[in-house]
Amino acid sequence: MTSETGLRMYGWARDLFPICRSITGNGVRETLAYLKKNVPEMVVHEVPSGSKAFDWTIPDEWNIRDAYILDPSGERVVDFRASNLHVVGYSEPIDRTMPLDELQQHLHSLPDRIDTIPYVTSYYQRAWGFCLTHRVRQALRPGDYRVVIDSTLSPGSLSYGEIILLGQSAEEIFLSTYVCHPSMANNELSGPVVVAALAQWLAGLTDRKYTYRLIFIPETIGSITYLSRNLDHLKRHMVAGFNVTCIGDDRTYSYLASRADNTVADRVAKHVLVHWAPGYRTYSFLQRGSDERQYCAPGVDLPVASIMRSRYGDYPEYHTSEDDLSVISPEGLSGGYEVLRRCLLGLEGNETLRPTVLCEPQLGRRNLISNLGYGPAQMGQFRRNLSNLLAYCDGTRDLIEVAELIGEPVWTLFESVAILKREGLLRLL
Repeated sequence: MTSETGLRMYGWARDLFPICRSITGNGVRETLAYLKKNVPEMVVHEVPSGSKAFDWTIPDEWNIRDAYILDPSGERVVDFRASNLHVVGYSEPIDRTMPLDELQQHLHSLPDRIDTIPYVTSYYQRAWGFCLTHRVRQALRPGDYRVVIDSTLSPGSLSYGEIILLGQSAEEIFLSTYVCHPSMANNELSGPVVVAALAQWLAGLTDRKYTYRLIFIPETIGSITYLSRNLDHLKRHMVAGFNVTCIGDDRTYSYLASRADNTVADRVAKHVLVHWAPGYRTYSFLQRGSDERQYCAPGVDLPVASIMRSRYGDYPEYHTSEDDLSVISPEGLSGGYEVLRRCLLGLEGNETLRPTVLCEPQLGRRNLISNLGYGPAQMGQFRRNLSNLLAYCDGTRDLIEVAELIGEPVWTLFESVAILKREGLLRLL
């Protein structure tokens, strides 16, 4: 059955799909403004063009109003208004007439997928170009073509959204997603809508242990910019983080490790996926391709892993016009949301405990087990969990590790832990 949250997220994606986003510009601002209406805790920041961010410089802002190619008869054979993928991202303005041979040098298509528009960008080198289906490209006949790209490249700013939800602790859980691709559903919109839904859920929790930092940024330049402004704080306070992308289809689940491959983010991700989606796909940091490249870079070394549905580059519609709203689904988005939500629940409840008495405590006189002499086969799972928690919570293992040892989802142990703490049999290390 489709969840209400899944339907809500899919509705957001449907509304956001037509917007032409890039690494800067009004499309990003429009996207952030829409998300902010649903998560009012969001603060939008603007970083001026020309600002330095480690080895990078924020480029001029790009905006586009229209673009088209007119064939020799004056017909629009390529039209930005029909698909915003038709224009190479960050194309500089042009209004010229040229022969087909010259135009061909600026065209991009997929010969093996003749009805699909590819997604192409040129952020850091001035260029212009069009993307079109190979079928249309093959049909272009010799003659003069008018080429128009009504765009601007001028000093402006890079925009990003940030949500900070304070908890009982200054230690933080971090979620990052990107808002820089035009009309693509799984690669672009699934991440922002899932993180926005998680932000709504987190904002409704009145007893958050951790502080939560959720950011909506342009990929690569955005994460580098954010780190250049916040790295010291993140290194001091981040407990775990997740890069959230490609989380909306319903084909599979995927996990991509941090560079360290042993952070608490890695451990909780694998733990949840084993119980939620056995058979999930595992990728090493050698197969990185999104902002985990920045968060796990040497000297940055933040505990950030990635949980996805079909990983970027591993599904056929990736970076093409085929990555439309049919690729994602309310069910797929709901599944991605729930896996991440369970990871956050696991982190919220994770702690390292130790017993307060030597040897096995007498649970019978506390009415925690029957005083009748049943053997292990007759002991219920709840009481078996009590016994196993007392056996393995020795001050050297956190609850996630204990849950792994006893083969139970960590979130199913929280009630037992609360009882044992209330009875004074377990306490924090």
